[in-house]
Amino acid sequence: MKNRIVNRGNLLISEPFLGDPNFERSVVLICEHHNSYGSFGLVLNQTSNLVLADVLEENVYPDVPLFIGGPVQQNTLHFVHRRPDLIDGGQELLKGVVWGGNFEQVKRLLNNGVLHPEDIRCFLGYSGWSGGQLKDELEKDSWIVASATSEIVFDTPSDSFWRTVLKGMGGDFKVMANYPTDPRLN
Repeated sequence: MKNRIVNRGNLLISEPFLGDPNFERSVVLICEHHNSYGSFGLVLNQTSNLVLADVLEENVYPDVPLFIGGPVQQNTLHFVHRRPDLIDGGQELLKGVVWGGNFEQVKRLLNNGVLHPEDIRCFLGYSGWSGGQLKDELEKDSWIVASATSEIVFDTPSDSFWRTVLKGMGGDFKVMANYPTDPRLN
């Protein structure tokens, strides 16, 4: 039986044949979850061809890749990081993963070389569910709920993220990780 309980800091892994192009083979980090009010998350493995400096008016020197956090409000910028010792504010999602914080500090620390690009993930847009929507999707087996670690969030290459997380869960999930993208081509 699949886990259908979602908490802040969990991962949502899309089923192999979800059928929604916004979330095909996606892994979403849940940042906020209230069944009655809705949920907010960031897709960890949808890359863009942009870097942080492309969307800011001021210069940010290191190339920090931008990910597509989801289909909602792609004109907004969000971030998670693993350096609460350097960045004030934010909400701890799990040990070593903080959502948000003082973005002025982030820019300054990046430019000073104190904060490294591998310690932060920046996103355009987000993934959102209205009250009860995510619960319904879980009941329809659209998502697999998994635990996360800082290493999974920051150190897993985006092109193999979905497969890596499923393989790490073992059992039937390890088999699922090898499903073809389009079974008709098999």
